[in-house]
Amino acid sequence: QLQASGGGLVQSGGSLRLSCTTSGSALGNFAVGWFRQAPGKGREGLVCLARPGGHDKTTYSDSVKGRFTASRDSGKNTVYLQMNSLKPEDTAVYYCATAELCAYDYESWGQGTLVTVSS
Repeated sequence: QLQASGGGLVQSGGSLRLSCTTSGSALGNFAVGWFRQAPGKGREGLVCLARPGGHDKTTYSDSVKGRFTASRDSGKNTVYLQMNSLKPEDTAVYYCATAELCAYDYESWGQGTLVTVSS
């Protein structure tokens, strides 16, 4: 089961690093996506971290490109989302999810973690 963690309260311009872990299969076998949902808004896809070893491609949304970076630590079976230069509009619940490849539908979703950015 996936679990996102690392959220909290941060000032505008600050940084946070979120983690996505699982007690199930190795995350190295999947593409991992990060999403967020702000209050009163729909879910927004932020990044899909490519499945290693193939032709899958990591992609970022324009809203976070250059500020957020996804990475994985296979030894810890963890995927990270490093978030820099945070803005109040980044306030949302952040989720991770897995898919066979970034081009495929996401199959498993984790519980979210709340990120609040104060101005």
